[in-house]
Amino acid sequence: MKRMIFEPEHELFRDSVRKFYQAEMAPHVARWREQGYVDREAYQRVGAQGFLLMWAAEEYGGAGIEDYRYEQIVQEENIRYGDAGFYGNLHSMIVAPYIAKLGSDEQKQRWLPAAASGDKILAIAMTEPAAGSDLAGMKARAEDCGDHWLLNGSKTYISNGYQADLIVVAARTVADSRYSIGLFVVEDGMPGFSRGRKLKKMGLPSQDTAELFFDNVKVPKANQLGEPTKGFQYMAQFLAVERLQVAIASVTAAQTAFDLTLDFVKQRKAFGKPIGALQNTRFKMAEMRTQIDAAQTFVDQCVVLANAKELSAELASEAKLLASELEGRVLDECVQLHGGAGYMQEYRVCRMYQDARVTRIFAGTSEIMKEIIGRGLGLDERRM
Repeated sequence: MKRMIFEPEHELFRDSVRKFYQAEMAPHVARWREQGYVDREAYQRVGAQGFLLMWAAEEYGGAGIEDYRYEQIVQEENIRYGDAGFYGNLHSMIVAPYIAKLGSDEQKQRWLPAAASGDKILAIAMTEPAAGSDLAGMKARAEDCGDHWLLNGSKTYISNGYQADLIVVAARTVADSRYSIGLFVVEDGMPGFSRGRKLKKMGLPSQDTAELFFDNVKVPKANQLGEPTKGFQYMAQFLAVERLQVAIASVTAAQTAFDLTLDFVKQRKAFGKPIGALQNTRFKMAEMRTQIDAAQTFVDQCVVLANAKELSAELASEAKLLASELEGRVLDECVQLHGGAGYMQEYRVCRMYQDARVTRIFAGTSEIMKEIIGRGLGLDERRM
């Protein structure tokens, strides 16, 4: 189905992004997945092209382009021709906006230019071993010590965690309040900050997911973002964009897997004819085509709403739920249609199947998405 949200200038931009990812990123993907992380230089190459923090003002190293469709294009081309484990979108669209929207002029000048160039890699640390989607249940503490905060606790499953130079850390600032949370920028090399294991995962092997530990880390007041008790509200506000990011990646992955499978079923033969000529294959491909078109249209509309600053938490949750669940179903069907080949690592669809499983978990599980959507309908026990 023709997508209606892009103008000719977007398509020209997509062509340049695609050529870059095909030439500069694709040749390294197999090595990144083998070594367990994306080279730091990849961020610098993407930054040199101007594809990081495009929304940031020129004085902070960006291009001042706040049209979300450009970010969408970069993410889509990375899924198609780069690697899903390269989290440039986390860096640009999830972490950096915390600095841009909550930070002072001094903080933005100190951190954003290096993030835009790719010289400093960003991460955000919310999740803890005993508190996943329940952010209000976090145990990490930050104690106000006058000229600094004393940070203690641990975080886990932190994307970009092993290589990150700047990490936005969420920590409780009032002991007896579930929702009094502060956000603090921890810099690589701060005494008391350490990294644990680089975690081995089912999929996304090139994503350097890590454990982080904070043992009496002195965080200067100059590294505090926003009000020290409003972090929960800030995170709720920014999570809508994060969930839209997941939706964009999920529907793109579903489309990419569909394309790979369409080529496969046209070429692979069974019973003397291409398996694509079999009724079951035709019906399965027709179902997936219809579902992907519907999900893509919904996600594109959410991008339009994000541009207009009208994307609600409920709609972002709908997009994330719809697209991530679809990605899982499509990848499962595509592996099945590949037959034994779909179970082999040498086939991309096998690797994509492994990578896809986490999208129904991170940025809030599918179950949490349903809770948010349901509460938006007024179906909350506190109101009934």
